[in-house]
Amino acid sequence: MTPPPPGCASLGAQHARVPGPLARSRLPLRLLLLLWTAAATQGHPKNGPRISAVWKGHAGQDWVDFGLAEPHTVLFHEPGSSSVWVGGRGKVYLFDFPEGKNASVRTVNIGSTKGSCLDKQDCENYITLLERQGEGLLICGTNARRPSCWSLVNGTVESLGERRGYAPFSPDENSLVLFDGDEVYSTIRKQEYNGKIPRFRRIQGEIELYTSDTVMQNPQFIKATIVHQDQAYDDKIYYFFREDNPDKNPEAPLNVSRVAQLCRGDQGGESSLSVSKWNTFLKAMLVCSDVASNKNFNRLQDVFLLPDPNGQWRDTRVYGVFSNPWNYSAVCVYSLGDIDKVFRTSSLKGYHTSLPNPRPGKCLPDRQPIPTETFQVADSHPEVAQRVEPMGPSKTPLFHSKYHYQKVVVHRMQASRGETFHVLYLTTDRGIIHKVVESEEGERSLVFNIMEIQPFHHPATIQAMSLDTERRKLYVSSQWEVSQVPLDLCEVYGGGCHGCLMARDPYCGWDQGRCVSIYSSQGPVLQSINPEEPHTECPNPKPDKAPLQKVSLARNSRYYLSCPMESRHATYSWRHEENVEQSCEPGHQSPNCILFIENLTARQYGHYRCEAQEGSYFREAQHWELLPEDGATAEHLLGCARALATSLWLGVLPTLALGLLVH
Repeated sequence: MTPPPPGCASLGAQHARVPGPLARSRLPLRLLLLLWTAAATQGHPKNGPRISAVWKGHAGQDWVDFGLAEPHTVLFHEPGSSSVWVGGRGKVYLFDFPEGKNASVRTVNIGSTKGSCLDKQDCENYITLLERQGEGLLICGTNARRPSCWSLVNGTVESLGERRGYAPFSPDENSLVLFDGDEVYSTIRKQEYNGKIPRFRRIQGEIELYTSDTVMQNPQFIKATIVHQDQAYDDKIYYFFREDNPDKNPEAPLNVSRVAQLCRGDQGGESSLSVSKWNTFLKAMLVCSDVASNKNFNRLQDVFLLPDPNGQWRDTRVYGVFSNPWNYSAVCVYSLGDIDKVFRTSSLKGYHTSLPNPRPGKCLPDRQPIPTETFQVADSHPEVAQRVEPMGPSKTPLFHSKYHYQKVVVHRMQASRGETFHVLYLTTDRGIIHKVVESEEGERSLVFNIMEIQPFHHPATIQAMSLDTERRKLYVSSQWEVSQVPLDLCEVYGGGCHGCLMARDPYCGWDQGRCVSIYSSQGPVLQSINPEEPHTECPNPKPDKAPLQKVSLARNSRYYLSCPMESRHATYSWRHEENVEQSCEPGHQSPNCILFIENLTARQYGHYRCEAQEGSYFREAQHWELLPEDGATAEHLLGCARALATSLWLGVLPTLALGLLVH
């Protein structure tokens, strides 16, 4: 909602005199109140972010503009480094964010090498790949539809010529490139007008291999990784993708989400049909659904792999972000051990006779080729019957939300007392980051949405995101700028000790009268391990009361009281003496809980308190006393009311219209 006009809100001097009777505005105040109430109820549920924060950063230190729009960017950052490389259109940007100093940017031009092109877009060189290569940086781009690569060493650019498979022909194409030592794997087609069926290839290594054209249906590749298992010959490539649903039932979802496996040591087959193909391909369905609420999330958006701190590959956690046709989202967590078990033990979907030996998908030692019979069975029945389900006894999502999440990174961290938390950073389709903390209680996970962060000065879609756990920064890029956001945003929490602990932020604690980062404090800080009542850990059992503010008003005038809703999880109530006059529930869309007084009578003078209730946490957020004032003019208040009416009308109308359309 549009904020109240300056100088007309109830926030102000300790005692103010407001002039007398107010003529009615053209838009009746009662209608405004009804519209405002209707719009405010179209809010977010309690699993949304508790507070909202705009990361302003330090001027010149935490964000840098490109200087012009970059419609397609790719970001490369090495943990612990202050440098961030961003590939744009015909150039590579090098941003440097030294601690406590001004950020800087320099550019390296890498223009198109094609002499003539069909149109302006064909002439561009969109950088789509940045990767460390020895002492230098490997840079690959579309190069006017002739994909090529360059090497950047000590500021000097050297052309490596055309490199098919390293960059797509167009920046809009779905592409995935995976490096492992001297081997390179790619999903990018090598011919622009031929070979339109997407494949997963080994484009550099011992033997060039590709997936059969029939094992995937219009795949959109999300993430690929190599897992080094107990025996070197058993090392696996896992890649995650979504594809068209082979079930054409009108009630079936359009997409299904998958994980595929390949043996890293696959040498191809024995026959002419299998010699150049992956012989160990299998795929399994990723399930992300909540049976209790009958909600299914079939469209995989992003994947993040969180390695086990003890090096046990089976305990690697796989965080998947899914959406449904209404763009609601869910986060499901799987383990690599469960995925591996499904591929090793499941039967094949649609195959009802005994499996050949070796069974499809099995990795063979000593570089043995896969027998033709095994390949033929796997090639004709590539999907295993068993589905991959989320971790935990309930096999349900970690959480689901009405927000449309698109990307995720996860930080495993230890709080002040040594407890381990997983902190998720999720981007929305509106360029916002949600900070969500996951903690474990027995066999179940507890999830709390701490805050939403606006990371940019110019709101825009987040194109890329990189987590640096060593510097404790999150690097994000849009088409306009690059920003570094600290993981420990403790200064945004108000309300003293109670407000600091109610945030439930594992990076923050109460120390020496301030809400501080656990990394900046010299010793242990006060943090609560009680997820329901963290405020009870504070030395003072009750938060301080709000200071009394007074205002003088004429009889029969109109007025409103505004109370900032710092927590979206709390219920805010305006209480006059002993009566509740206005209540704003969690999910209220307006940033303020507003009490309208349309016609001030003698009974309506007195004390008004705005009270916030969040579980067992109670605090007085505002305290006002309305005093009688007679015989003054109404000019000032009339102007305020008209401005308020306009601001409320403009703020409420779009939300109300959207709400009515949805309903």
